Amino acid sequence: MAELSRKELTYVVGDTWSTDELQAEFKVLGFGAPFVSVERKSDGVKGSLEFQHMPRFYFNFEVTNG
Repeated sequence: MAELSRKELTYVVGDTWSTDELQAEFKVLGFGAPFVSVERKSDGVKGSLEFQHMPRFYFNFEVTNG
């Protein structure tokens, strides 16, 4: 996917987080570009997000098993 503005990215994939928003909502467990493993702080659910580099936005939260 080409690097998109936040407005474009949100239109295409839905929920989108900046780095500050990611850190507020999730605990980062690890990176493996273009994915990041996370744990949602509100309920402890683990999952993954994709990210683009510039501008840096995170998107496509997917819950993982285990």
